[in-house]
Amino acid sequence: MKRSGLFIVFEGPDKSGKSTQARLLADTLKGRGHAVLHTREPGGTSVAEGVRRVLLDPSLTIDPLAELFLYEASRAQHTQEKLIPALKAGMIVISERFTMSTDAYQGVARGLGLKTTTALNRIATSGLKPDLTILLDIPVNEFDTRDQGRELDRLERENGEFRLKVRKGYLKAAKADSRAVVLDGKLPPDALQSKILALVAKKIR
Repeated sequence: MKRSGLFIVFEGPDKSGKSTQARLLADTLKGRGHAVLHTREPGGTSVAEGVRRVLLDPSLTIDPLAELFLYEASRAQHTQEKLIPALKAGMIVISERFTMSTDAYQGVARGLGLKTTTALNRIATSGLKPDLTILLDIPVNEFDTRDQGRELDRLERENGEFRLKVRKGYLKAAKADSRAVVLDGKLPPDALQSKILALVAKKIR
């Protein structure tokens, strides 16, 4: 796929600061005159947001394989409707989560296997890959100290053992991806933002 835009993805466990840092980056780049699309997964389109509501509904019990296919269906719609057109138009696309999340959550933590998630990710994205993936890594015990007042969604209600598997899955995926950078999610937001802006500046030049 020919494209002139830049695709940046924020990854990390729940409550690692992805939304905050993605928003800060989008606001900064817009302020510098860049055309930016800030989006998220699951979600980003009307169809995908509908799937998101199902996936994160704490009242539902979803089979792991069904969960995987729901994520990939959401991703396929998101990729075709939003990501590819924006990248072809030369925009900087900033997404909260992409395929690495599926490898970590469904491939490793759910035990469905990276062979399965890798194959389905490739199909759902038409082979689209990020130019830069920023993994915000936090210890498992950090989860309970952050944003304590918010109501937890279905995935956030998983236990510590599940979250530990997710973290291991992320670190494994990042190690295998030459375009991924792991940052300490415990750093103050301003310090993290500075590191992220430095990484992105190298990609924009």
